[in-house]
Amino acid sequence: MNKIVYKRKVPIMKMAFGISFFLLGFSFLFHFYGFILCGMSVFFFYTDGSEIDLSSKTYRTFHSLFGFRFGQWKTLPDVEYVSVFKTAEINTVRSLGAEANVKSDIIQLNLFYNRNQKITAYRTKDEDDAFKVAGEIAQILNIDILDATQAESKWL
Repeated sequence: MNKIVYKRKVPIMKMAFGISFFLLGFSFLFHFYGFILCGMSVFFFYTDGSEIDLSSKTYRTFHSLFGFRFGQWKTLPDVEYVSVFKTAEINTVRSLGAEANVKSDIIQLNLFYNRNQKITAYRTKDEDDAFKVAGEIAQILNIDILDATQAESKWL
């Protein structure tokens, strides 16, 4: 595996709002409001993420829209270790004054460098998948893994 890609999933409610706005805008396509609603629907499909190319030792954070990724590649710094820990991810969906927070438990991998600076490398809900990816990163970059998924952290 040469590339590790994490792309935040668009929540179902956000996707539903985007499709609704697009369909409503498409029905009024030949009116000014139709173009506005179709344009607004694009923002509901927008997401972000990170990508690490281990073969060239570069990384980028990106913004994604309809599968196209936009972001500048940077040289991967001298990574000291990869940390695996559990956290919660909160996505906020807003529309016409209404707001909903969607919370989900995830496992996140961070690459630490310069003692306390980090790059978020990967997020998943599957603990086995997280440790598999962390092992591949650690092997290629020749670094250690910190397991912080339990109350007491331990080096692997």
